[in-house]
Amino acid sequence: MKKKLTLFSTMFLSSMLLMSGCGSNEEAGSGGSSEESETFKVGMEAAYAPFNWTQGDDSNGAVKISGNAEYAGGYDVEIAKRIAEDMGKELEIVKTEWDGLVPALTSGKIDAIVAGMSPTEERKATIDFSDPYYTSELVMVVQKGGEYEGATLLSDFKGAKITAQLNTFHYSVIDQIEGVSKETAMESFPSMRVALESGIIDGYVSERPEAVSASAANENFAMVEFEDGFETSEEDTAIAVGLEKGSELTEQINKALAGISEEERQEIMDTAIKNQPAAQ
Repeated sequence: MKKKLTLFSTMFLSSMLLMSGCGSNEEAGSGGSSEESETFKVGMEAAYAPFNWTQGDDSNGAVKISGNAEYAGGYDVEIAKRIAEDMGKELEIVKTEWDGLVPALTSGKIDAIVAGMSPTEERKATIDFSDPYYTSELVMVVQKGGEYEGATLLSDFKGAKITAQLNTFHYSVIDQIEGVSKETAMESFPSMRVALESGIIDGYVSERPEAVSASAANENFAMVEFEDGFETSEEDTAIAVGLEKGSELTEQINKALAGISEEERQEIMDTAIKNQPAAQ
């Protein structure tokens, strides 16, 4: 009887050890999620130079776009790199259409939006934002040598065909121009540049860095800076990292941003303007 009990005990213990071994393997196999957490997934258009753009190689520090043979470069990419480095994570760029950025964030496809996005009250209702990492002013991009190149006042654009990017505060400020012909908002800056060069529009509202880039990349464009510019709030002209509501990353990202001085930020922007692809 004792022998039978001993044999039974041995078999039972062996089974338990085997089960324990299987459990260890399963736990080891689930380590993939831990590795994924070491990646900082950032969404951006990669079509808003000098903040972000798409290029064919990794020159000037560009980062490979996830699931794509191309690379992303620009001011936002450099800021995202600094944040990822500070957090000890690997940066992954997820190229996403502008209107798809917030849905991608709230659905968990990306960890953050670093795409020249302003922390407006409307967006704050859906997502959180970091401290600002850039502040800009609004200007107008027009045809060089055209009727509006010498404009200095908003009133100079009375009767002009003006537009801005869809779902941005840039489009709403057009209403401040009395008598303007407010055209349908467009999805991207490249499409607005095509419309401007072809004469479909007389100008589009932009932030100064993009306008500097546009005029540098295309000799047919000029930037108009105003004496009596658009009325804007600080939240409109500031640019910050978009994050999920209550994100644990907010504090880490703010810490990383605090480590980048204003002088460094301007140097990064100047370099981005210099390095942008001519076609962007």
